[in-house]
Parts: sequence; C-alpha cells; structure tokens
Amino acid sequence: MNARLNVTFSGQNGDLTDPILYDATDEEIRQIAEEAIRNGSIPGIDRDEFASLEDFVVDRFPAGAGVTENRLLVRPKTPFGGI
Repeated sequence: MNARLNVTFSGQNGDLTDPILYDATDEEIRQIAEEAIRNGSIPGIDRDEFASLEDFVVDRFPAGAGVTENRLLVRPKTPFGGI
C-alpha cells in the first residue's frame, strides 16, 4: 500500500514526487525524507545537504471519506515548521 509523503522543513513544505510505502516505519520515513531534502528532490523545499529529521514527527492519514490516497506527513514537533 503506497502513500504520498508530505514534508515540512525549515518553514517550507512539499510533497515527494514518488509514492512510498504507507507501512514503512517512522524511522524509514524520516530517512527517506531526509535523503530527499539533502538531494533537493522535494519541490518546495530548498536542498540542504546537512538536513536532519531525527526529532521530527511522522503523522499517518489513511485514505477514506473523500481522500483518494494515503498520506504521510513528516513535520517538526513544533507547529508551523520551526526547527
């Protein structure tokens, strides 16, 4: 089962262009997002070769009630993308 990955980092937000596994562990999801930020492959988030998402939260939202795809969100523990 695949999901769309959305990341908030350093006040920026974007979706990874390729879907990832919804059932991946939180650590795997953070690692995928971190690597994507480091190589600049998330539209809307500037490349940061030193990005670290170690303390970030992973939220999971399954498809349903009019939402057509599973969603994964990686975000800071603080609201609004602060680091």
